[in-house]
Amino acid sequence: MRREVDRSLSIDLWLRRDGAFEADAALRLTLAEAETLHAQLCYALDDDTAALINPVSARPDCRTGVLTTRRQI
Repeated sequence: MRREVDRSLSIDLWLRRDGAFEADAALRLTLAEAETLHAQLCYALDDDTAALINPVSARPDCRTGVLTTRRQI
């Protein structure tokens, strides 16, 4: 990740298809977009198996309260 001159953030992505390199791209986000992406990834990556992989004490701050607030569908 790098900060651009206009204060946006760029994340370099390496895209693969069927395990082979396909292309690379830079994802440019405003600070608000980056914050939203961060929150959405924390939510999306948290499921019932998260507790098996990382104990609550080892999770980043953004994921510590997610399991208790997740709605059952």
